[in-house]
Amino acid sequence: MTAASIAPLVRSALDRADLEELGALLSPDVQWGSPDDPSPSCRNGSQVLRWFAQGRAAGRRATVTDVEVHGNALLVGVRLETGEQRWQVMRVGPDGVNDIRGYDDRSAAASNLGF
Repeated sequence: MTAASIAPLVRSALDRADLEELGALLSPDVQWGSPDDPSPSCRNGSQVLRWFAQGRAAGRRATVTDVEVHGNALLVGVRLETGEQRWQVMRVGPDGVNDIRGYDDRSAAASNLGF
């Protein structure tokens, strides 16, 4: 998989909150956590999907505002139901999204991508 080929699929899965579709895009050993966290809170696809499912069950909603391709990574912007904007950097490897890091602002996420 490449970041360019997976970008529209990530947008679709997140927009529709389709956990099955999202799961198919994740590498089995995907990690998700804070920037520079050596021990991310999610360390596999099942944990990532469980986090999304728990958020949905708790009433949290988000709308995808941006999906940009930057080499082997995606810069994904989401607007929460509270109106807050959040950003994620999703790194893509041969098996799909293999690393996800969350940011409070675009500039911090973009600097992780080198721009």
